[in-house]
Amino acid sequence: MNEIIAEFIGTFLLILLGNGVVANVVLTGTKGHQGGWIVISLGWGLAVFVGVAVAGPVSGAHINPAVSLGLALAGLFPWLKVLPFILAQLLGAMTGAGTVWLFYRRHFEQTEEAGSILACYSTSPAIRKTGNNFFSELMGTFVLIFVSLYIAEPNVSVGGEVAKMGLGTLGALPVALLVTAIGLSLGGTTGYAINPARDLGPRIMHTLLPMKYKGSSDWSYSWIPVLGPFAGAILAAVLYLFHSLLIPA
Repeated sequence: MNEIIAEFIGTFLLILLGNGVVANVVLTGTKGHQGGWIVISLGWGLAVFVGVAVAGPVSGAHINPAVSLGLALAGLFPWLKVLPFILAQLLGAMTGAGTVWLFYRRHFEQTEEAGSILACYSTSPAIRKTGNNFFSELMGTFVLIFVSLYIAEPNVSVGGEVAKMGLGTLGALPVALLVTAIGLSLGGTTGYAINPARDLGPRIMHTLLPMKYKGSSDWSYSWIPVLGPFAGAILAAVLYLFHSLLIPA
């Protein structure tokens, strides 16, 4: 139960700060209005830093269903824990998105551009091409998980105990830099969800929350930032296992 709570809190903080930086940049009348893509990418990287720093010692800090799936496929995480972790991550993401709405509520009321409001919750493509958009999410998540598997040894010893596997086994700063690099280099096509809970949970909240100018939640696109990251996680795990067979530890 402590691991589940840690995943909830870590994902909550990830979305509160990650979607929060988007709101600060795109909503009308904020201090950070029109801060630009570098501010958003850096903000998301630091959001990952905070989430990993909090959840890492307890759960390993997956804070991402694709990470939980990828680690399970690689044999580094028990399958029985995958669904509870994913549910905790989804609920944490929904709670974080709801808190962003509460925090920036007056600015949401002043923002008349529906696309800007949706951007504070979920991702959308710069150019809507299903195949390209899916590939973007797949590759971004592949980089996240494949690099994570190779930076973090499967049996990291901390104080005589084996550390829990997850993004936290990289250390909060390295994984934050990794996510920032993905955002700056690969985020321009779809906004780099690279995390099904990060997109689905806030999109649900966008649908439910009362906002005068919010417009559509774009559910026709929503499957891409969910299935694309899962596909990237599967690819990363398969290549990791294949390489492990060729070069045994």
